[in-house]
Amino acid sequence: MKTFLKSMAAPWQTIQVTELQIDNYLLENLHKNPKYDSPKKLNRYEFKVFSQAGEDGIISEIFNRIGTTNKFFVEFGVGNGLENNSAYLLVKGWQGYWIEGSERFCKSIRQSFEDLIANQQLTLKNTFITAANIEDLFREGNVPTELDLLSIDIDGNDYWVWQAITNYRPRVVIVEYNAIYPPESSWVMQYNPSHQWKYNSHVGSSLKALEKLGHQKGYKLVGCSFSGVNAFFVREDLLADHFCSPFSAENHYEPARYFLCSQKAGHPRAFGKFKTIE
Repeated sequence: MKTFLKSMAAPWQTIQVTELQIDNYLLENLHKNPKYDSPKKLNRYEFKVFSQAGEDGIISEIFNRIGTTNKFFVEFGVGNGLENNSAYLLVKGWQGYWIEGSERFCKSIRQSFEDLIANQQLTLKNTFITAANIEDLFREGNVPTELDLLSIDIDGNDYWVWQAITNYRPRVVIVEYNAIYPPESSWVMQYNPSHQWKYNSHVGSSLKALEKLGHQKGYKLVGCSFSGVNAFFVREDLLADHFCSPFSAENHYEPARYFLCSQKAGHPRAFGKFKTIE
């Protein structure tokens, strides 16, 4: 019996140590770091519900500052739906459109989010995204011209797909960047409509390249997740004095801390029927 209990306890102890190590790392390198003292810095507001790391907190804080309009989001590259940038928004009553290339993931989404799909709070499209088809997919999904949030995570052509979106003006845009490239490096992989990520560093674009593209499209870089994964852009007409300038890669770059994305915070994620208590 003691051997059995010991074997049961060991994995849990390992998980606990890992969580404590990450919590201590965040405490020393984020929460106690003077770099993030300014209340305009978004990283101090990070928390995780369904996001990979602290993105849920950053998204909440951005909309605390600029407000919401139609509470409509589009996200593509959503995985199985349980770890992305917009699942928590569904809990908060938003409406949205998910585009995912994997049929296996879409099958899982249809099961987990059955009720929200049935009542049309969530629309799901199973297809592969390219720069050529993205606006057709938006029209098919009845996406409003000025949606509140667009989140792009397709592990490859993210830069080129955002560049191709010209008839829609989301108020906030989230795009993955390739953090191996330092903030002064303006690098983007060559466009390849059939690209599939091979789990190596030849993927996406540097933060500086996205900063430049955002500027061309009328957006400013207002922050990056502490994990070094996602960059956050706000439309210029909404900036006011809400965010930390300068709006540059040099100011907002975060290095790759991908180990933060593996943090097991709380119970394994699941989605089911729920009520929001007013």
